[in-house]
Amino acid sequence: MAERRYGEAAPKTEITIAGADWYGRQIERKRHANTLFADLDLTEAQSEGAVFDACIFRRARFNASSHQASAFVNCTFLSCKFFDSRFTQCKFVGSMFDGCEFDQMQVSGGDWSFVGLPGAVLDRAFFADVRLREADLTGASCKAGSLRDVDLSGAWLHGVDFSACDLRGSDLSAIEPENVRLKEAIITIDQTIVIAEALGLDVRRK
Repeated sequence: MAERRYGEAAPKTEITIAGADWYGRQIERKRHANTLFADLDLTEAQSEGAVFDACIFRRARFNASSHQASAFVNCTFLSCKFFDSRFTQCKFVGSMFDGCEFDQMQVSGGDWSFVGLPGAVLDRAFFADVRLREADLTGASCKAGSLRDVDLSGAWLHGVDFSACDLRGSDLSAIEPENVRLKEAIITIDQTIVIAEALGLDVRRK
C-alpha cells in the first residue's frame, strides 16, 4: 500500500461489507463510517449527499457512476476502478488512492485537498475547478490530461508528467520546473511568468 503523507496510518475499520451489489443503486444522504467495502459493485450507481467517513474501498468498481455533493473523507481506495465516473462538487479531503484506474473520470468542483495520488495514471482524467491543495501527486502521470482552474497550491508535484496536459487557469506556484515534465503543456501567458520566475528568471514587463 502506498504510504500516506507524513506517514499517517490508514483509519481502522469496524464493519466489513463484502461483495455487495449496488449496481445502478440510488444512494441519497446515506452515511457510512469506518467500513471496509470489499469488491463493492457501484457500476452506474448515483449518489447525492452521501457520506463515507474513514472507509476503505478494496477492488470497488465505480464505473459509469455519478456522484453529486457526496463526501469520501479520509477514505482509502485500493485497486478500484473509476472508468467514466463523474464526481460533481464532492469532497475527498485526506483520502488515499493506491493502484486505482481513472480512465475518463471527470471531476467538477469540490474539495480534494490533502488527497494522496502518488504514481497515479491520470492521463485520461479530467479535473475542472477542483481544490487540490497540498495533494500528493508525486510521480503521477497527467499526459494529455486536463486540470483546468485547479488549485494546486502546496501540492507535491515532484516527478509529475504534465506533457500535453491542459493546465490553464490552475495554480502552478508549487511547480519546480526542473522536477516535472512540461513539454507541450497548455498554459496561459500569466502562467508562463510563474514558471519563468520558478526557474529563477528576472521577469520584467518592459
